[in-house]
Amino acid sequence: MLLLLGILIFVVAFYLFSERGDIHRSADQSENWELILVNEKNRVPINYEFELTRLSNGEQVDSRIYPDLQKMFDDARASGLRLFVRDGCRSREEQQEILDEKTEAYVQEGYSKAAAKKKALKWVVRPGISEHEIGIAVDINADTQSSSGEELYLWLEDNSYRYGFVMRYPPDKTQITGVNNEPLHYHM
Repeated sequence: MLLLLGILIFVVAFYLFSERGDIHRSADQSENWELILVNEKNRVPINYEFELTRLSNGEQVDSRIYPDLQKMFDDARASGLRLFVRDGCRSREEQQEILDEKTEAYVQEGYSKAAAKKKALKWVVRPGISEHEIGIAVDINADTQSSSGEELYLWLEDNSYRYGFVMRYPPDKTQITGVNNEPLHYHM
């Protein structure tokens, strides 16, 4: 009976830790690179390698997504939209800086350090689990002098799949992704 209770405690503890994200595994690279899943439970693989292409504004993306990204941007521009990649590939250190800055902003608003970090993590993912670190995610913004963000995000919502991109953090999936709605964040 004691052995059974011990096994039950182990199983429950394992489940609780894995659901909280304290136990991580590297993202599976055995399939096509387009299918890699990086999130709270699937870390960026330590040995993950890719080539970068520099965009005209200095941002960089995985070279394998560049042709489809360029085609999507060309078609959006042909529809009268003006857009740019605000953020492409980031290093782990850059991801940490963004998280630290967001946390500090909440501290300045009066939140405790712990509450500020918890709130920041609803907008910025932890280093090591960001799709930006593998170059296949982009944050796309409208050039607001020529296009509205609303127009752009509606166009992307309707058309991005044609180029192999998906909105990674839609408003109705916050409970699943753990990240608030980000209409600008697209993933190959």
